[in-house]
Amino acid sequence: MALWPPRSRDFRAGEGQDSVPACAPRPPEPLIYDYGIELACQKQKEFVKNSVECKWSLAEAQQKLGSLALHNSESLDQEHAKAQTDASELREREEEWRQKEEALIQRETHNLWNPDSVSKDVFNKSFINQNKIQETEDEDKSKSFMQKHEQKVRHFDFEASFIRLIDKVTNGSRIEINQTGTTLYYQPGLLYGGVLEHDCSPHRSIGYYLESLLCLAPFMKHPLKIVLRGVTNDQVDPSVDVLKATALPLLKKFGIDGDSFELKITRRGMPPKGGGEVIFACPIRKALRPIQFTDPGKIKRIRGTAYSVRVSPQIANRIVDSARSILNKFIPDIYIYTDHMKGASSGKSPGFGLSLTAETTNGTFLSAELASNPQGQGTAVLPEDLGLNCAKLLLEEIYRGGCVDSTNQSLVLLLMTLGQQDVSKVLLGPLSPYTIEFLRHLRSFFQIMFKIETQPTHEELKGGEKVLMTCVGMGFSNLSKTIK
Repeated sequence: MALWPPRSRDFRAGEGQDSVPACAPRPPEPLIYDYGIELACQKQKEFVKNSVECKWSLAEAQQKLGSLALHNSESLDQEHAKAQTDASELREREEEWRQKEEALIQRETHNLWNPDSVSKDVFNKSFINQNKIQETEDEDKSKSFMQKHEQKVRHFDFEASFIRLIDKVTNGSRIEINQTGTTLYYQPGLLYGGVLEHDCSPHRSIGYYLESLLCLAPFMKHPLKIVLRGVTNDQVDPSVDVLKATALPLLKKFGIDGDSFELKITRRGMPPKGGGEVIFACPIRKALRPIQFTDPGKIKRIRGTAYSVRVSPQIANRIVDSARSILNKFIPDIYIYTDHMKGASSGKSPGFGLSLTAETTNGTFLSAELASNPQGQGTAVLPEDLGLNCAKLLLEEIYRGGCVDSTNQSLVLLLMTLGQQDVSKVLLGPLSPYTIEFLRHLRSFFQIMFKIETQPTHEELKGGEKVLMTCVGMGFSNLSKTIK
């Protein structure tokens, strides 16, 4: 027997044997619906219980009939007649309870579709459209997920900002993201370029976006000139100062050069609020030339920039003094600029930092940098400690050696892969974990594999183990370049 779910009904006194007794107090009007549901549930349970009891009694009577047929005694006929009488009574009782149950279901169905039997508020909660309710529940779950992980979603909005940037520099890209932001479908378009502006997320430095633009800008249809706003220096990504000092000279070795090739800081912005502004302009090239960059040379000079934003100008001087106290022991040609921004060019948050670059006799640039903790995060950093630690990081980078510093290892490998169908070689220091993973991506996307040779350490190449990377370029050509 099917167990029907209880439905709404308006029980009133004098409506039949199933109605509320006249002596029972009538519930308040807003509670009629709930009271009816509760009473219907009780009736339903009673009907089901009695029906089940009847079925059990009927089964026992039939079993008794069967057992009596196996015995031969004088009272067999009497027992048989009594058992038949009991079975007939049980069938009648079962039929009676079944009719009552059907009558109750019919009355509940009639009252459910009668808007007069329920209040307006209850009718608004009708369960008629189950699909709509499911959609509402999914939407509520999505909202609760976003509210629960609001801080994490806000923290990773730099990824959405990066996708918007890629959409700006391309033409015909198709991007689809689901409601929770956990699935991304991206169909790339053509690299278009042009004059653009973009507001970067303050949760990552502008260097996070520049690293990708440096890889794509030479292959645009039109020369790229873009204004990026946000954080110029932080503790996570390469700063604009380091990319300007190391990445631009590296691109020039592949033939990417010209008067319009520049990276300029117009305003500095420190985390967490940013407020900096950078102008990046890059010419386009049809093809990249192969390189043979295997001799790093010797360090001939060190340059750097000590910057301070919305703090005392003396902090930058203290940073310079502490850094020079270590570097002066190795080389005399050291010059560290002080950059103190004031007013509108100082961004929205205070901070300070130092970036250092060592240049060799063969045009190799090795860099290191440090920045203070963001306002309200972590403990305060002394300018003297920051200068000392940054100088030590530069010495460590020099010890690692190679013709390209660890920040730009992936960039040089990508440009070698996209170069002409000729042999390119570059000498690197120990490969970083990021570079190792990047090599796997190059094999997956371009089917290019590098020959990796470990170079023994000798008197000319002191420091860490060096790795000679060799490959044959795939011969990529910029077909989108405008022909003049």
